Amino acid sequence: MTARRLLLTGRTGFVGQVLRGLVEREPAYNLQERAPSGRMDLRERESLLRGIEEIRPHYVIHLAAQSFVPRALENPRETLEINLMGTLNLLEALRQAKFSGRLLYVGSGDEYGLIEAAKLPVREDHPLRPRNPYAVSKAAAEMLCYQWAQTEKLDIVMARPFNHIGPGQDERFAISAFAKQLAEIRLGRRPAKIEVGNLEVSRDFSDVEDVARAYLLLLGKGKSGDVYNVCSGNEHGLKELLTRLIELADIDVDVVLDPARQRPAEQSRMVGDHRRLTEHTGWEPEVSIDRSLEGILAYWEHKLKNE
Repeated sequence: MTARRLLLTGRTGFVGQVLRGLVEREPAYNLQERAPSGRMDLRERESLLRGIEEIRPHYVIHLAAQSFVPRALENPRETLEINLMGTLNLLEALRQAKFSGRLLYVGSGDEYGLIEAAKLPVREDHPLRPRNPYAVSKAAAEMLCYQWAQTEKLDIVMARPFNHIGPGQDERFAISAFAKQLAEIRLGRRPAKIEVGNLEVSRDFSDVEDVARAYLLLLGKGKSGDVYNVCSGNEHGLKELLTRLIELADIDVDVVLDPARQRPAEQSRMVGDHRRLTEHTGWEPEVSIDRSLEGILAYWEHKLKNE
């Protein structure tokens, strides 16, 4: 069987790099790294159309986004231009190129917003009440994809990933930031003090490898027009995970609150329900939280030693 051409937007990002590794080991897909004519930019319609007409993909996974919430709060226009208008540009380019394959749109569990504790774990039919510009952009782009699946008859599957962690994640995100600071302390590069934001929150964390595997399964087995939570179904407090990281690092540290690391209007608890994903694709989370934390800490120690 001839491998099907797969275009991956956001291929150099945290999840994109892991997904690239999975795709390269999967003979059913021929990963298209870039268009022959050069760079494709979501904010440049002509470059998108030119690239898609050159590649002629059978599948597209749309990962590319501005995903850091504090940056979205500082610059909501940029976030909407990339996440919402960039998605519209992609859809229009696919239509113009007469794309007849499948698009997987990657949204966010942050689209749900504030959820009452009694209604957790959250399922896909829960109303969306996004509370920051990043979540708004993702919800709006997801609705746009749903509309195009209905009116333009594009084959589109939508994912709502919850928090995911793993080696290589940007240090702006909490677990990676904790691990980097601990690695610096172990290497004698900073005092035995770790700066944190609000630890009195809990989240549904998945390992990036499990998330990437879910995307490939949705590409093949997801139902067109449906949306899927990608989550572990387990709730972990930030304080709990920081304590575990400190134990893994085997050092004594002082934990200091840094007000600059706190976010406004933050959800105190979050955990999702992945039954639809499991029922439709057979996916189950495989990587334990301890293995994820060990991998993140080892990543930062290796990176810092070799810089």
